[in-house]
Amino acid sequence: MLPRTYETQNCSIARALEVVGDRWTLLVIRSAFEGVRRFDDFTEHLGVARNVLTDRLNRLCDEGILRKHRYSERPERHEYRLTRKGVELWPTIMTLLKWGDRYYAADGPPVVVRHRGCDGALTERLTCDSCGAPLGPTDVEAHPGPGAR
Repeated sequence: MLPRTYETQNCSIARALEVVGDRWTLLVIRSAFEGVRRFDDFTEHLGVARNVLTDRLNRLCDEGILRKHRYSERPERHEYRLTRKGVELWPTIMTLLKWGDRYYAADGPPVVVRHRGCDGALTERLTCDSCGAPLGPTDVEAHPGPGAR
């Protein structure tokens, strides 16, 4: 990981970027929201080098965004689960997804996030476009969109 470059700035955005401000970290968090838990599954899902993934998972655990949960003693293996602090990144991830859909999804969104309750789509205000309910990570599921490959 690149060295921290924001330490001298008294800015909450800069401090947050020290933790989540690189490509692989946000993609690891996105995958965790999609239900990926195990190291090999992260590797397969993301196509990330093992050493890079190890670094990101360790950093996210150190920061309290993910926690390790042992699921096998021999060999010792762990799952990585979002903590409350990690779950609180959901609005940020979804807002970034909607922004990316608006500006970079020429063929349409690759993923459409839908309300489990009524199948309405997630709006930019993180509400359901059908019933108007405010939505959180447990209220939605992702489906392939028109831009899916």
